[in-house]
Amino acid sequence: MKKLLFLGDEAIAQAAIDAGLSGVYSYPGTPSTEITEYIQSSRRAKERNIFSRWCSNEKTALEAALGMSYAGKRTLSCMKHVGLNVAADAFMNIAISGINGGMIIVTADDPSMHSSQNEQDNRLYGRFAMIPVFEPSNQQEAYDMVYEGYALSEKLGYPILLRITTRMAHSRAGVVTRELTDQNPVAIPEGSESRFVLLPANARKQFGVLLEKQEDFLKASEQSKFNQLFIPAKPSTAKLGIVACGIAFNYLQENYPDGFENPVLKISQYPVPKKQLQELVGQCEEILVLEDGFPVVEEQLKGYLGIGLNVHGRLDGTLSRDGELTPDKVRKALGMEVTTYYETPAVVESRPPALCAGCGHRDVYQALNEVAREYANAKIFSDIGCYTLGALPPFRAINTCIDMGASITMARGASEAGVFPAIAVIGDSTFTHSGMTGLLDCVNSGANVLVIISDNETTGMTGGQDSAATGRIHAICKGIGVDPEHLREIVPLKKNYEEMKQMIREEIEYQGVSVIVPCRECIQTLARKKRTK
Repeated sequence: MKKLLFLGDEAIAQAAIDAGLSGVYSYPGTPSTEITEYIQSSRRAKERNIFSRWCSNEKTALEAALGMSYAGKRTLSCMKHVGLNVAADAFMNIAISGINGGMIIVTADDPSMHSSQNEQDNRLYGRFAMIPVFEPSNQQEAYDMVYEGYALSEKLGYPILLRITTRMAHSRAGVVTRELTDQNPVAIPEGSESRFVLLPANARKQFGVLLEKQEDFLKASEQSKFNQLFIPAKPSTAKLGIVACGIAFNYLQENYPDGFENPVLKISQYPVPKKQLQELVGQCEEILVLEDGFPVVEEQLKGYLGIGLNVHGRLDGTLSRDGELTPDKVRKALGMEVTTYYETPAVVESRPPALCAGCGHRDVYQALNEVAREYANAKIFSDIGCYTLGALPPFRAINTCIDMGASITMARGASEAGVFPAIAVIGDSTFTHSGMTGLLDCVNSGANVLVIISDNETTGMTGGQDSAATGRIHAICKGIGVDPEHLREIVPLKKNYEEMKQMIREEIEYQGVSVIVPCRECIQTLARKKRTK
């Protein structure tokens, strides 16, 4: 045992290694990326032959993790919050089948949308699937939850959803590690087909088992050391009780350095521990719920207490309905003087991100903008990646960006509605993540679209992880059915600028599906390669 300075992400990764992990399956997405990167660079993980390669998307990652769990091994699957939407089909059904080897699924939520399209709270996914959820209040707890969570997962027979937020993922603290645990042997239980073959007859039986397990999940929560009820020696006369969830407990502690003045229930393991909650309610006239994200616990309290108790939080305006929680927001909710230390001063000028100088996406957008101006109603549908920054000055080149892969399918729908030209821009990693099926739809329907797959040979937006598309895009598009005469490649450089513009014009005028692949390596990954030589 030793104390190390870890990011929250790193604490989770180290705990998994120490707990006997055999494989991590993920797709990069801020703020979860560093978990898998840490395992990939860990000497100990290499010595133990822990599998740690990036997957094409979150769904394939979660399914692969289940395959390793099915074989009896302990697995980890990490994704950002919107990634769980992609993996939701597998996620919901894993809750029906259950697991064999311990399985932890990390969802890194992003309140305030620092690098995301929404700020969904995936504790709701945990409730939806009716499985246990962990929500650490600090980095040490994140480590302990993962280290102990594998044994709990195997004891209960179900995966555990570990929900963290951006601040937890990307802040550092000292973490005491524990002894290294041996990896599980391969062991598939006899007769496990009845659990893992989800024919309706089996699934109905398994759903019944899941419902019966809810009592065990609640008991585990009520007995968990991660849920604690604090009763001060000299309680406040205000009769206010506080429920603090996950990192909100950390923020509450910052406002009470000398100890709590009110009864406080810390919740870091779900389902909500009813026994402790009822004990808290029995001592208070009002409850303030502090949670970073949606009013998940607040809604539950208003729903099942049914005793006329006043519950305050995000729903009644005591806390803002959107945005991440901060110590100052907690302070304001408690009626204390606020210093606004955690707020951005008005004198600080916003600096929006921009495409790197020399990036190949710049040349693509410049050429595309110039050609698009030749058409009165050209619409450009973009996607999730570095090239999304084409929405900002100086390019202002895109009209839409909704979710991974939506550029191609939206361009198809717009084209079939009469929009011309309908142009989709998508990156190489996003194409193999969610774009291939959309391109197949375009080919099958004969849609009149131009798809530009801007290939920088990496997953650039999250730091340059391997892309599943590298060296394969042409073959994939040809296999999907794109006409080889209208599947064209070019290097996006100034010397090829006029050729690229003419190529775009020609493929816009083609009545059918055409694909252009501008391919030039990301300058950041190229620079890193040169530095390591």
